[in-house]
Amino acid sequence: MRFMMLMIPKGYENAAPGTMPDAEAVAAMMKYNEALQKAGVLLALDGLHPPSMGARVTFSGGKPKVTDGPFAEAKEVLGGYWMIQVKSKEEALEWASRCPGSDNEIIEVRQVQEFSDFPADVQDAAAGFPGMQAQSGQRRGA
Repeated sequence: MRFMMLMIPKGYENAAPGTMPDAEAVAAMMKYNEALQKAGVLLALDGLHPPSMGARVTFSGGKPKVTDGPFAEAKEVLGGYWMIQVKSKEEALEWASRCPGSDNEIIEVRQVQEFSDFPADVQDAAAGFPGMQAQSGQRRGA
């Protein structure tokens, strides 16, 4: 099972462009990342620049509209993520609990939808996109 652990740092929605964590926090996080890697559960990870450097595309009335950050209405934003592969939600929560997060950080744990999770009609609709099937490591009928 794949899970995303989404880091939500409070206050990051208002961070200035170029805002970076301090070296001590990064060092602690690197030890955690190494533990994930050594356990063989880490698939990917990345930190994200603050929303002040990003943009959002909305689709009001079906037409795209680009809005540059920061976003006044944002209450929570992502600061980064880990993609892990574990045997259960409980194991994912165990890994999230080991993170050296601070008082202003939250980790949201969400299971990735695998191709095999979808009903047959949805799998048929996505059949023309083999990358989706390959990511879950399962192909219908295989």
